[in-house]
Amino acid sequence: MQVDFKNQQIIKNKFMPDYKINRISEVLEEKEMKNNDLVVHLKVKKETVSRWVNNKQQPTLNTLNDIAKFLKVDIRELLHQSEWVKVK
Repeated sequence: MQVDFKNQQIIKNKFMPDYKINRISEVLEEKEMKNNDLVVHLKVKKETVSRWVNNKQQPTLNTLNDIAKFLKVDIRELLHQSEWVKVK
């Protein structure tokens, strides 16, 4: 069975828009830190951190908590506010 990845990407882009869930990139910038600081501290691959920072993939809650501790911020500061909250 052959999988057509090009069509899968088109479908994903059409029906699953990229949502910014985390603010890791912004918080790193605020703290004047780099992706590599997380790579070294968490002992993960640079590609993994890149996917988190670009919101292509999300860290687990445990990892998000570790990131918050490392950056000395409340874990909620690493997340974008939910759309439903803004409707109030």
